Formats: sequence, structure tokens, C-alpha cells
Amino acid sequence: MFFASKEFLPGNDENAPRINEEITIPKVLLVDENGVKIGVTDTVEALRMAHEQALDLVEVAPMAQPPVCRIMDYGKYRYQLQKKEKDARKKQKVQALKEIKMRPKIDDHDFEFKTKAVKTFLESGHRVKVSVFFRGREMSFLNKGEEVLNKVIEKCSEVGKCESKPMMEGRYMRILLTPQTSTTKPKGE
Repeated sequence: MFFASKEFLPGNDENAPRINEEITIPKVLLVDENGVKIGVTDTVEALRMAHEQALDLVEVAPMAQPPVCRIMDYGKYRYQLQKKEKDARKKQKVQALKEIKMRPKIDDHDFEFKTKAVKTFLESGHRVKVSVFFRGREMSFLNKGEEVLNKVIEKCSEVGKCESKPMMEGRYMRILLTPQTSTTKPKGE
């Protein structure tokens, strides 16, 4: 007859409840496998009852007075917890940050092409950072970069919104666009 031990179970950690012989408190409040409260029992007697049913004694509320222990199949319980965690991770929305770089003297075709990419990213549910890079004397014409970013905001207004006005960071002028609706599903990167 085999009884669960944490060392054999995947994902064991220090936060896992104490089971079977790890429970050293003399008396526990016992709950059976059906959730019926049996009452305060000696730990040795509770262990014997669990072993008779080929199940484990698991400490579910260690801070209670006396601690609450339940008779259950610990391996099955851990499996169900892992399954729930996996499902929760699956439903989690992953929102990546994409970046598009432009220049203040960008050609119309390049602008349209990059704006189309920004729209695609926003429709996929990603946030997009649009940057305009200034070289040399271009730093004296910051208004050209601001015009480019304002055109991007205008073109992408139906699928995304700008979080703040264009801001300078070193030689870059940047904006951050976020998707308009939160119902979009992000595609893989």
C-alpha cells in the first residue's frame, strides 16, 4: 500500500500542506473524505482512519485551534490544483509591447507601410511604441517628428488610442498606443 509523500509529487514546495506523518500535533479537528466533520480526534487515530481507507491525512488549516485535517487522496488533490493553475495560465491575456521606428523625413510609402503594421499589432491586442529618431541637425526640427507621430495617432485612432502626447527621450520622440478594445485576442509573436 502506497501513501502520498511530497518528495514524490511534482511541484513540491515549502507552502504545501503537511500530510500523514508530518503532522505532529497531538489532536486535530478531523473532516472525512466526503466533507463531513467528525470532530476533535487524536492525530494517531486520524492517521489510522486515513490508512484504513487507503487515503492521506492532509492538514488544510494549520493555524486553527485545533488544526483542521482532512482525509483525502493527496495526489489527486495536487493534480487538480495543477490543472486549475494550467487553465488559469491558458486564459491569461498576454500583451506584448511592439516597437516601430520612423524618421522625421519618412517617405509616404514607408509611412503607410509602418502605419499598417501598427494597426495590425493593435488589432492583435498588443501595445505599440512608435519612435521617431533624430540625427544631427534634425534635432532642431522636433516639430517634424511631432507631425509624424500625430499623423500616426490620427491614422490609428479607430483601432488604438494614444496614452500621452509625444515625449522626447534622448534623440527619440515616442508615443505609446494601446488597443481600443480589450476583447481582442493577441496572436503569437
